[in-house]
Amino acid sequence: MAATVPSAQAAPRPGVGTRLLAGRPFASGPEGIEDHERRLGRRPLGGAAVTDTLARSGLRGRGGAWFPTHRKWAAVAASSRGNAVVVINGSEGEPLSSKDRTLLTFRPHVVLDGAALAAETLGATDVVLYLSRGFEQTEAALEQALKERARASVRERPVRIVRTAHRYIAGESSAVINRVSGGSSKPRFSLVRAAEKGVDDRPTLVQNAETLAHVAMIARYGSDWFRRLGTEQAPGSMLVTMCGNVKHPGVYEVALGARLGAVVEQIGGTLEPTAGALLGGYFGTWLPAAALAELPLDPDSMRATYGASLGCGVVAILPRNSCGIVESTRILSYLAAESAGQCGPCVNGLNALAAAMVRIASSKPEPVDIERVRRWMRMVRDRGACHHPDGAVGQLSSALTAFEEHLDFHLSGRRCPGVDASGFPAPPAPGNRWR
Repeated sequence: MAATVPSAQAAPRPGVGTRLLAGRPFASGPEGIEDHERRLGRRPLGGAAVTDTLARSGLRGRGGAWFPTHRKWAAVAASSRGNAVVVINGSEGEPLSSKDRTLLTFRPHVVLDGAALAAETLGATDVVLYLSRGFEQTEAALEQALKERARASVRERPVRIVRTAHRYIAGESSAVINRVSGGSSKPRFSLVRAAEKGVDDRPTLVQNAETLAHVAMIARYGSDWFRRLGTEQAPGSMLVTMCGNVKHPGVYEVALGARLGAVVEQIGGTLEPTAGALLGGYFGTWLPAAALAELPLDPDSMRATYGASLGCGVVAILPRNSCGIVESTRILSYLAAESAGQCGPCVNGLNALAAAMVRIASSKPEPVDIERVRRWMRMVRDRGACHHPDGAVGQLSSALTAFEEHLDFHLSGRRCPGVDASGFPAPPAPGNRWR
C-alpha cells in the first residue's frame, strides 16, 4: 500500500502560523503553479544577493543538524566552477515525521523555487530531487509540478528525480551523495566535504526540502520579514510533526522559541495526561512530562538546558498509560535492524543492546542486563562508521533517565502499568534494499 501524507492542521497565532503552509486547503490537492504565483508572485533571480539575505536572516537548515544555511551555500560556491550539483533531500526516512512530504505534496512549487534559487546562486548545472520509494502521492504531485513549470516556460535548471530505498539512514548526506552518484543509499566515511567533492566528485549542496522552501520565501520577502517570528538567535518558523497523545496530530508551522505547552493547547491539547515526549524523532531525546509545558522550541535553549534537539521537527507525546521503556526499546530494535552493516558498533553493538532491552522491557531481565546496557552504550558512542549508532544510543540513554520509574518496574520483574498501551505508531518493518 502506498504511504499517504497526513493533512496539516490549521491553528491560530501566536506560536503557530502559516507561512509555508498558507494557501488553498490541503483537501483541494497540490497547489498548481498558477495559484502559487498568484499568491506569492514569480520567484526572484538567484545570485550573491540571495546568499547575503540568507546570512542576515539567520536561517539554519531544518533537516536535523541546524547548520547555518548561508555558510553551507558559501562553501559550495567557493568550490564551484559552474559544475555544482543541488540536491533536494525529500527522502524523510524518520518514521514519525511527515513535514517534508507535506510540503512536497501540497506546496511543491515553493520547494522547487528554493532549489532553482540555489542552482542559480551556486552555479549548479544539475538539480536532483531525492525521494524515497513508496510515497506515491508525493511523487505524483512533484512530477505534475515539474510538468507545469516546463509548460509555463520557467527558465531554470532541469530537475531529475532519483529514487531511493525507504531506509532510516538513506537521507544522511553522504548516503544521498552515494545514491545520486549511482551507488547504494548507505552512508560513507569521507574526510572531504560534500561542498568540495560530492556527487560524481563535484561540489554538492544537499538541502532539506523545508529549508529550500524557507529560502524561496526569504528571497521574496527579505530577512527582516523572516525575523518577525522566532527569537534573535533562532529566527523564523519551522514545521513540526505533532503525534502521539495529541487530539489533532499533523504538521504545524511553529515560531521558534514558542513554548511547547502553549503550542499543544493551540492545536487542541492532549487526549489524556502525559508521561513525557520524544523530541526530534528516533534519534531524538526523551523528556519527562514535567519538562514539557515551558519547554522553548528553540534548538539552542533545548541543547543548553536538556541536551535535547529539535532534530527534524518531531514532537511525539507519550500518554501516561504507556511505557517509555517499552517505546524506547521498540525504536532501538527498529534502528538496530536498519543498520547499514558497515561497522561493529552497529552490527554487534546495537543488536546486543536491543536484545538486552527487549528482556528488560519484557520484565524478564538477566541480573546484569542494565549494567551491560550502560557499559555497551559507552562502548558504542562515537565509534561507528556513521552517526547511526550514536543516534540510537542517544534516545535510549535519555529514556533510561526520563523514565526511571518505568525502568524500576521492569528491573524488579513487575508488570509495568503501561506495557500494553502503545503511545506511538509502531515502527515500520525494516527495509530490505539499499537502492
